[in-house]
Amino acid sequence: MRYLHTMIRISDIEQSLHFFCDLLGLQETRRMDRKKDGYALIFLAARETPDAEIELTFNYDSEKYTEGRNFGHLAFCVPNIYEMCQRLQDGGVTINRPPRDGRMAFVRSPDNISIELLQEGSALPPAEPWTSMDNEGIW
Repeated sequence: MRYLHTMIRISDIEQSLHFFCDLLGLQETRRMDRKKDGYALIFLAARETPDAEIELTFNYDSEKYTEGRNFGHLAFCVPNIYEMCQRLQDGGVTINRPPRDGRMAFVRSPDNISIELLQEGSALPPAEPWTSMDNEGIW
């Protein structure tokens, strides 16, 4: 047995690709647009783990998705948590749980999927503005 992917439903392809690719740094690995069947599938992966994919599923109907806290979260190891959080924040993403400890942060995708960011290796020394930043919303 081997892990294939995790599927999450999205409501806006461009907004989701901006978040996952442009800001978070994942790469699109393949895409299947089956408009006649009512959906599109877009697969993404990190460069370091190309076999562990996220499947973004876009349904062409107008279904509204609600927050699914029972889903939990997706987790990514990053080389510098402060740089990643700054990049996301500069891109308009709210840092829900700042990396005050130099080790862990949480953000949300445009469809409210919780994303955990973990510092690769040991925690970085605490640094501002993250140390003083409060949690915002839920994560």
